[in-house]
Amino acid sequence: MLLCAVLALALMFAEHRLPRVEALRAQLSTAVAPIQWLVSLPSDVLSWGSLAVSDQRALVDENRQLRQQLLTLSHRVQRMASLTAENVRLRELLNATQRDDIPFLTAELLSLDSDPFTQQMVVDRGRRDGVYVGQPVMDASGLVGQVTSVSAYTSRVLMVADANHAMPVQVNRNGLRFIIQGTGRFDAMRVLHVPDTADIREGDLLVSSGLAGRFPVGYPVARVSEVAHDPGEPFAKVMATPVAKLQRARHFLLLFPPDVDVAAGDALWTDDFDLDPLPKELMR
Repeated sequence: MLLCAVLALALMFAEHRLPRVEALRAQLSTAVAPIQWLVSLPSDVLSWGSLAVSDQRALVDENRQLRQQLLTLSHRVQRMASLTAENVRLRELLNATQRDDIPFLTAELLSLDSDPFTQQMVVDRGRRDGVYVGQPVMDASGLVGQVTSVSAYTSRVLMVADANHAMPVQVNRNGLRFIIQGTGRFDAMRVLHVPDTADIREGDLLVSSGLAGRFPVGYPVARVSEVAHDPGEPFAKVMATPVAKLQRARHFLLLFPPDVDVAAGDALWTDDFDLDPLPKELMR
């Protein structure tokens, strides 16, 4: 150690006094540089490895958090879209009843009848909510049908398009009154016993007439889609399309019309009328 100290002092004195020693020191530094790099390599590798591992772990954690956040936000967006559409439908329902100020109860679709020739559905309101047999049901566009059976929590609704349903209507343009019957199809109803000379046209809106005390007056039921006159026949063939969105609506209003005898059971069925049998082409 003493020898090294003396040698170091001698080198420092020589570097200070002799100019050539500085050039020699530079050459020696160049020669020693690989040795210094090799000596520092293990520590540099360890330092770089720890930094890389920590950065990778941080990136993995951040990526996981971002994925969870993306999933959560995506779920919220989907739910928000559903709630927005539901809010629009409910607002349409509320606006549809402001004209008559009839008390109502909102309901939501639970299931549809699987029979293609039976247009019935089940809603999530029942006897505990005050629902009664024969109660009118509508959506944001028009009348959907009437309640046919009630349980404690659910109710079955017979739609206006069902072949076993009929109701009195009137032409909104001139007040002519007729009976309209379902055909078993969502897009077709038949106006019965229309005189060949009756003033009814394609595009006429048929609304509930209020007769029989079942449905309130003035609610849209169907729009005339076809008027066919057969020479020699006393009645014209008149077909109509329901205005209610029977295949798409999920939210409905159960109306409570005033002056309706709930216990009277005065629902309007096809059994109450002498109706002609439906043509086979309408039952397909």
